[in-house]
Amino acid sequence: MEKLNHSIDVFSDLIIAAKRVVVFTGAGVSTESGIPDFRSPGGIWSKYDPEDFTYQKFLSSPEARKIHWKMLGEGGLTAEAEPNPAHYAIAELHRLGKLDCVITQNVDNLHQKAGVPEDKVFELHGNMQRVICLSCQRHFPMKEILQRIEEGTEVPDCPYCHGIVKPDAVFFGEALPQETLMEASRHSRDCDLFIVIGSTLVVYPAAYMPTYAREAGAKLVIANLTSTPLDHYATLVIHGKAGEIMSEVTEKVRSRISSSGKM
Repeated sequence: MEKLNHSIDVFSDLIIAAKRVVVFTGAGVSTESGIPDFRSPGGIWSKYDPEDFTYQKFLSSPEARKIHWKMLGEGGLTAEAEPNPAHYAIAELHRLGKLDCVITQNVDNLHQKAGVPEDKVFELHGNMQRVICLSCQRHFPMKEILQRIEEGTEVPDCPYCHGIVKPDAVFFGEALPQETLMEASRHSRDCDLFIVIGSTLVVYPAAYMPTYAREAGAKLVIANLTSTPLDHYATLVIHGKAGEIMSEVTEKVRSRISSSGKM
């Protein structure tokens, strides 16, 4: 416990001293809101074959699209989750003026829901609360498409041009959104403190971000339940639940900023 308290103090000191803080979040943040991890036992890929969810198969096979929309209609990835203490703690860093941006591997929209402005969230893998038409590029709320599925539509199409619609999230075999990736890379290289929360840092190219930050001279903090391949490069590593760690850290940061009169 004493070691954890010391780590929390060090973590808080690093945030207070930093000018540009980038927070990078992975599945370990989403799971605390009850969203299943794709790869864990009981996760999405223990129930469905990932081969049915490639971008190429989605485009070429109406049957694959039918399977996909059936899974989404059952609430596999689109259930209305709520932000957890980790999301709110990160949003509090924004309110305290300590957050440059959030770079996330998650597709659940919970950082925005917790209060981080849309333009400060870079979603490397997209957003499952939106749907995009691949023909006319219009966006729709996922809720609208799910309503049509509930009413009996097996393979929904675009209501405007009847093109193929897909969740606005990155599928297997699909390139990451290049503009988002470029902006995330730029912010990573420009920060002086890069905080990883709830990511094992094994999914690329997303996991390059902390490397970009470290190579540019930023300090690196990793808060995760288990070890990561970059732990030995980090200034500080804390093992624990994202919500518990970030709540304590942010409270200390808020208290110190208030007592110094900088609020």
